[in-house]
Order: sequence, then structure tokens, then C-alpha cells
Amino acid sequence: MAPYESDDSTRADEAEDMRAGRRKATRYVVPVTVVGLAAATIGLVPALADSGDPDLPKITAQQLIEKMAKSDVQQLSGTVKISTDLGLPDLGGLESSFLSGAAQGSGGDGSSADPSAKLMELASGTHTLRVAADGEDKQKLSLLDKAAEYSIIRNGADVWAYDSASNEAYHAKDAASGEKSDKARPDDVPATPKEMADEALKAVDDTTSVAVDGTAQVAGRDAYKLVIKPKQAGSTVGAITIAVDAKTGLPLKFTLTPAKGGSAVVDAGFTQVSFAKPSASTFDFTPPKGTKVTQDGDGAKLPERSGKPGSGKPGSGKPGSGEGLGAGLDGLKTIGKGWSTIVRLDDGGGSGLPTGGSSGNSDVSGFLNSLGDHVTGSFGSGTVFSTRLVNALITDDGKVYAGAVTKDALVKAANAGK
Repeated sequence: MAPYESDDSTRADEAEDMRAGRRKATRYVVPVTVVGLAAATIGLVPALADSGDPDLPKITAQQLIEKMAKSDVQQLSGTVKISTDLGLPDLGGLESSFLSGAAQGSGGDGSSADPSAKLMELASGTHTLRVAADGEDKQKLSLLDKAAEYSIIRNGADVWAYDSASNEAYHAKDAASGEKSDKARPDDVPATPKEMADEALKAVDDTTSVAVDGTAQVAGRDAYKLVIKPKQAGSTVGAITIAVDAKTGLPLKFTLTPAKGGSAVVDAGFTQVSFAKPSASTFDFTPPKGTKVTQDGDGAKLPERSGKPGSGKPGSGKPGSGEGLGAGLDGLKTIGKGWSTIVRLDDGGGSGLPTGGSSGNSDVSGFLNSLGDHVTGSFGSGTVFSTRLVNALITDDGKVYAGAVTKDALVKAANAGK
């Protein structure tokens, strides 16, 4: 039986409305969780690298950031391990369905090979990725599982995604092929240390301190450690550490730790990397016999990425404003700047989570409240759902406030009626 299934049509309709609302809320919270946690603004505070192992020439934070921005690695191959621990409650696997449903609701076509749905798996757990690139138009990313593999391959204008577990493939023609851009994947799912570092360096202002804090070795490469910390109160982010290849300027490892301490929320790094030219056959793909192929349509554009990869500059919006976060989302706005940025979504429907009323609503309300904290204020009442990094307040009148900020900061924003 499906969750909340009932012979009573009214109760079934209420449950369906609840699930639709939950999927809708998740649709907007997930991108904040995966991307927004690294998109805080950065102030350039010069600092010299401390002595460490390996012994590298001293460099300032400003110089290291410039080195990252100028990095132009065109050819590489390697293995990346990414772990995400947001501290989500155990929903018996339902969270995976929410993520997949949210991705499909934002433009997926129902195929298990659709990148917008599949790559949302990176939002939790530990995963191993195999990556390869040869210039602007040849890239491959494979998500490895124990008994299956999911790959996205771009070769010129052709973009293929293949899920070996379901034997399904997704094919698209990139009408923008030849432009200097990277459109092989949805732009809200950073999957490599470089992409995460790019998000963290997009906007620059005085809300953050930046320092070079020694050196390290990552995947056999000498690297500097760039440490980014918020100056603002109320952020749930403790620090971001980026290991930057001393020779190429390529980010090799990205680690985000929460303000409350403990293990990293996001830890992504190369375990093996080579800058040799990958074999041309790496980017060849022909669907195996019997594969179900979903065509996206000739000339269809894949999701746009913001800014030139590695530039450290946003593609839209002012630095620190968060204007680019809600592009194309009706009723979405941002409050504040830097580490204290809050995203507010108002669906205009005037209804939030079910509360009181019928016994069905009471059951649903009780279940949801068990996952969050009921709060009240001059705004009314609502429920705060918390992770180790991102918190979200869903008010009873249908507004959502979310960000890498404390519960008190969300309530304060709701009380201000912004």
C-alpha cells in the first residue's frame, strides 16, 4: 500500500496534496542544500601559507585564488570520492524518492537515465565517480555502484546518459556545442572539487575571511590548503577547505564542515588523477542492444551553467546578492547576503503543511512534526526542518524560508515579513 492510501477519497486527496507540497518544497530546498552551501561570498584577506608538508613556496590567499581562476586544465582523468552527510532523518528510503521526484518535477522526463534525476543521489551518502575530459566538447562522468554504473558522456554535440541497472539511455543534441561552456550535466549538481570550489568563489565581498593554511598531498599531488570561514553570525557553516594543486591551480579536494563541529557535511576529493590526454575511445558510446532510449529532441539545449567554469565569477546577479539562485522560479526571492542568505519561496497558494482539522490531517501533521520543530512568531506558526547544514521553515500559510542559517535566523526573517 502506498503511504497514506485510504478508501476514503477525501483523505486520499489530502494525502496526495501533502505529498505534492512536500515534493515541491524539496524541489527548491535540494538545490540550496547541494549548491547554496558552497555559494557564500568571499572576502580576499591576504595570508601567507604556513610551513607544512610538502614544502612549497609561500603564497597569499589572493594569489592562490587568482591561480585557481587562471587554471585551464583541458585534459584529465581520475577518480573522485564524494561523501555527503547532511544528517537527514531516516525515512526508510523515502528521501531518495523525494529527491528523484523533485528533479523530475523540475524538468525530468521519467527516464531513470535522465541526469536531472539520477545525479540527485549525490545529495546523500558516499559515492565514487570516475571523470575524464579532453577539451570543451569531450567529457565523461561515471557514477559507480557495486553492481551497476551510470555514465554521462559528451562527445561534440551528442550527450548520452546511460544507466546500466535499468538498461536505459538518455540522448540529447546540444545546440550550443562549440561554445566555451560545460553543459553535460544539470547546473545545480556540482560533482567535482572544481565545480564546488567554483560555486564557493562565485561572489566576493567582506563577509568572509580567507587564508592559506599550510600544504597537503592529494592523490599524489602537492597542494595548498585554502580555508574559507564566515565572519557573519547565524551561519551553520564552520569552514570550507579547498586543496589547490600547486602546479595547475586545479582544486583537488573540497571539504565543508559545520559550525557545530563533527564530521564534514561535504567531502569531495580526487583519490587518483592524471593530466595525460585520455584515449579517444573514452568518449565513444553506442547503446547496448535492447536499451530503452529516450530522445530529448534535436537541437534541445541542456541546462545552462552560470559563468565560465573556473572563473570565480557568477553568470548572473550581483556579487553577494544571490540574484542568480532563483532564476526562473516564480515566487522565489533571497533575503540578506553572504553566509546569512535566506531563500524565500511563496507559492501564492496560501496553504502550507496540513494542521489540525480532520483525523487524516492530524495524522499527517503529527508525522511531519515528528521530523521537525514547531515554531511560532508574529508571522504565525510553522515547522522547521533541520539538517546539519541547511534549515528550512515551512509556514502554515505556504511560505518556505531556507538557507545555511540557524533556526532563529529563519524565524527572524519570517517575523520581519520579508
